[in-house]
Amino acid sequence: MISITLKHLLIDGKKQIGLKFTTSRLIDSILKGVDGVKWSEEFGMYYLRNTKENFNLIMETFRGIAWINLQQFTGKSKGNGEGITSLKDFRSRKLAVGWRACPKVYLDQLELGHYSLQTARTYVSLFERFINHYKGLSLVKITENEIQSYLLMIQQKGCSISMINQTINAIKFYYENVMGMPNRFYSIERPKRKKLLPKVLSIEEIKVLIEVTKNIKHRCIISLLYSAGLRRGELLNLKITDIDSHRMVIHVREGKGSKDRITVLSDYLLKELRAYYKIYRPKEYLFEGAHQRKYSGTSVCKILEKAARKAKLKKKIHPHMLRHSFATHLLESNTDLRYIQSLLGHSSVKTTERYAHVAKKNLEGIKSPLDSLFLKQQT
Repeated sequence: MISITLKHLLIDGKKQIGLKFTTSRLIDSILKGVDGVKWSEEFGMYYLRNTKENFNLIMETFRGIAWINLQQFTGKSKGNGEGITSLKDFRSRKLAVGWRACPKVYLDQLELGHYSLQTARTYVSLFERFINHYKGLSLVKITENEIQSYLLMIQQKGCSISMINQTINAIKFYYENVMGMPNRFYSIERPKRKKLLPKVLSIEEIKVLIEVTKNIKHRCIISLLYSAGLRRGELLNLKITDIDSHRMVIHVREGKGSKDRITVLSDYLLKELRAYYKIYRPKEYLFEGAHQRKYSGTSVCKILEKAARKAKLKKKIHPHMLRHSFATHLLESNTDLRYIQSLLGHSSVKTTERYAHVAKKNLEGIKSPLDSLFLKQQT
């Protein structure tokens, strides 16, 4: 779970609540939709006026989505995310006075559909923000116009396209999946996603990232993300038994879309993992944090950020960039696109084809006309 640390700030002589967290597009998008939130270049964090109402707003907005660390703000070590380890925990949450909770049938349907905990957190949070915006209306009386008005409002507040689409999904889930009214809001338009190319690192940059990381646990995490093309969540869910050294494969259980798959196990990485195991002795999960709990996603991001600084790389590096690099480098080494699709767990080869746009081999042999222009002058 993402961690947000609350801090006391004094800006223009007024007390503010600062929110410090590792880079997260989801948290960025949510904060842009919260009234009164501003960005401070001086402190490098978002902030809003220090009031009891705003404090409660932060705690409720990120309940189940992010861990709110209060230690530097109130002296308490606990935040708002404790206990949310399964869908059942949403039913026993302590809610702020007047907060309109997600209907029980919504939670039931998420559980019956075997939705991941992260998806459930996102859906519940976004749906509750929506229904609290229309607190005076019963859910069955909310019309398509009201939904369009709400979506326009969060868009004008700067919410990302991804955030708006997730909000639509959360709303439609209630009316279509829970209430059994398919296509009730069929005419709601989704914002078009920007077609951005995946950001990749060169083989040399990957090599230096690994070499500067001296802690063997951290080195294994970076190597595994790259060598097997894993998503961050897939890495965190890996258990010791998922490493099959006899077949030299890694079993990815319930990846995106609740799909299982296998991916490659590197010879180099296997030796590193064996050395790591002798030192750390994890019990269940391959990478464990304090009290043998699953390692946190925030810690993985921090490991990469530290490695990037030591490697003196100017790029902003995140875990998914290593997955992009894995796919691109395989394509550059002439691996069949269908095999790469299988290793990544893509449902459609079209998703995998986007790596062809950044593969260096597709540009080899193509000369810029500028070179030809000045070549003629030199001869």
